Amino acid sequence: MKTLESLVRTFVEAHPKDAANALEQMDTTESVKILDRLPSRLNGLLMERLTPQKAGAILEGLEPGRAHELLAGMSPRQASLVLQHLEPSRREETLAGLPDSKARELRDLMYYPPETAGGMMEPRVASIPMDLNVQSAIGVLRKAPRQTLFYLYVTDRDGKLSGVLNMRNLLLALPRDTIESLMSRETLSVPATMDREEVLTLMRRHRFLALPVVDADGRLIGVIKHDEALRAGQLEAFEDLQKMVGAGGDERALSPVSTVVKRRLPWLYVNLVTAFAAAAVVGVFEGVIQKVTALAVLLPIVSGQGGNTGAQALAVVMRGLALREILTGSAKRVIVKEAMAGLLNGIAVAVATSAAVWVWSRNVGITLVIGLAMIVNMVVAGLSGAAIPIVLRALNRDPAQSSSIFLTTVTDVVGFASFLGFAAVCMPLLLG
Repeated sequence: MKTLESLVRTFVEAHPKDAANALEQMDTTESVKILDRLPSRLNGLLMERLTPQKAGAILEGLEPGRAHELLAGMSPRQASLVLQHLEPSRREETLAGLPDSKARELRDLMYYPPETAGGMMEPRVASIPMDLNVQSAIGVLRKAPRQTLFYLYVTDRDGKLSGVLNMRNLLLALPRDTIESLMSRETLSVPATMDREEVLTLMRRHRFLALPVVDADGRLIGVIKHDEALRAGQLEAFEDLQKMVGAGGDERALSPVSTVVKRRLPWLYVNLVTAFAAAAVVGVFEGVIQKVTALAVLLPIVSGQGGNTGAQALAVVMRGLALREILTGSAKRVIVKEAMAGLLNGIAVAVATSAAVWVWSRNVGITLVIGLAMIVNMVVAGLSGAAIPIVLRALNRDPAQSSSIFLTTVTDVVGFASFLGFAAVCMPLLLG
């Protein structure tokens, strides 16, 4: 048994990321047993790399003293994310067992939602008071922990961000020069309540290695590191992708079944209702289908092409919204552009489809009907794929939240209605 434990310790120490991935796939009870046998140093390596959900579940199963020990060894931001996945009573119990300074720091971080600048920031950041001279400032920097040094931020005595100092200016200045005379007051900072998407846009635009975060009074309370912004950007993209199809934004591959059902079932019900709406359209034209059964064979072609066209427009517009490429004044132009693209693509696809249907059926009526329906549905699909996320954003709703479900409804209903409607009008040609 000691040999096995030694192998586990060696594996965790040499490959902490792989060990964390293996731990994610284990039952929580087994994960707790493994962590109980590992030293605190290795536990910290694992906990930092686990998803907050899994780490929270493990903390729930640990003894309070062991949980306090693990939290104390984690970075403040990661610890705050993990605490948010504990039951409220257990969370308060855990915080109460931590040192007052640590507990206060974690409470402050949990105040800001994860999708804000405050939820992304690293609270430990070194700064230089502006009324120091160069010699004293260098002494302060030498005492500061290395992991808290990013840019040389300058604050006043109340902790309010006043500027930033260039390292070259600091090194070349005279010992008695004041920091205030050397610093630049042109400093870009973000409020702690700023949305994550806006923060990511700023960091991409200016290519900062770090971005200072201030509270409502302008006090420096943290910094957002470039690698954290990159990770948050990836997370945002994956969340939007999941939301578009009705899955929960916080779902993970190894999320519990209860979480999966809770996040997906409501949107599956919505999808069911919209499917009945599309089926109702087909029901209205039941008599038309009975007269020309070939129409039932061709229905999926029209709705499928519309769905693909809409999905293409939706993907491009979602990217434009995420990267702030689509401003208020350009929304109409984007919608018109996608509708025109749908028209031109629709004509091209309609010609190919009509030719194939003519070879298959030798029926002028069916050939004409499917060509017209294809054009109509692809124009509407392009327009809807662009308009749905833009309208949701205008209504202050998440544009990614199940946009594809609404889009599928539109393309199915319009596709069925246009195809069967044209068929009803052209019935003499179909039967001739």
